[in-house]
Amino acid sequence: MSETESRNSTAQPEQRVTTTGESSEEVREEWTDYEFAGDAKIAAEDLDVYYGEEKALQSVSLDVPDESVTALIGPSGCGKSTFLRCLNRMNDRIKSASVDGSVTLDGEEIYSDGVNLVELRKRVGMVFQEPNPFPKSIKDNISYGPRKHGDLDTGLLARLLGRDDTDEEHELVERALRRAALWEEVNDRLDDNALGLSGGQQQRLCIARCLAVDPDVILMDEPASALDPIATAKIEDLIEELAEEYAVVVVTHNMQQAARISDQTAVFLTGGELVEYGETDQIFEHPRSQRVEDYITGKFG
Repeated sequence: MSETESRNSTAQPEQRVTTTGESSEEVREEWTDYEFAGDAKIAAEDLDVYYGEEKALQSVSLDVPDESVTALIGPSGCGKSTFLRCLNRMNDRIKSASVDGSVTLDGEEIYSDGVNLVELRKRVGMVFQEPNPFPKSIKDNISYGPRKHGDLDTGLLARLLGRDDTDEEHELVERALRRAALWEEVNDRLDDNALGLSGGQQQRLCIARCLAVDPDVILMDEPASALDPIATAKIEDLIEELAEEYAVVVVTHNMQQAARISDQTAVFLTGGELVEYGETDQIFEHPRSQRVEDYITGKFG
């Protein structure tokens, strides 16, 4: 019997394994069928993920609109970060991981044979929970990606061959740092080691590094969880600005943060199940799932 047939049958709902305090509830398709104007920028359909024998995601289907912020919330271990990593195939780096289902970027399947993963991760960039600047100068952190992708050619050989892009590099570095709201703080020390920056500055540098290769989608896995409130506020303001140009998908454990910065919110619960997805105000003010209401009001999680 299919999942849809099971929902429509008169049989008792499947009893799901739950965390302490979480009720058992059958998910309804309309709770996750979020409609929005325009085409999805990135879309997952019937996505299952296993780590060895353990199922981490359960038949997740979710469309992400362009030029907006999509928040992924839920208790620890519910599959939020696993889902995020599926969107640029970062799970490929985990030997025990296996992925079934479909993810498309602008309508093109990213799990097809022959997909260039370097190009994919250029188009779908990621910012991690802990800032991870390279042990290089601030400038070199920004220009590293464009040089690696062949968009910049600098150095002695390039000058000898008349292909030196040093001016373009300076422009790109300034542009990326400005877009990451960091230029004013570091423009007089671009040759300093990036590891000397504060935690909040390092995270904005990592965002600038992501922007330098001109992505289509920006994935963020708890980007402010390790930062103080002032640095967190700057990251949140930056996320809202980035959403004017990009599809931004953010994993966060901070529900107040999700409510502040996101346009739509997806709630994952026990067993890697997408339980509800919709406009953020609706999710937080009028959730359709009792389990989601219980989670948001702190009854479990």
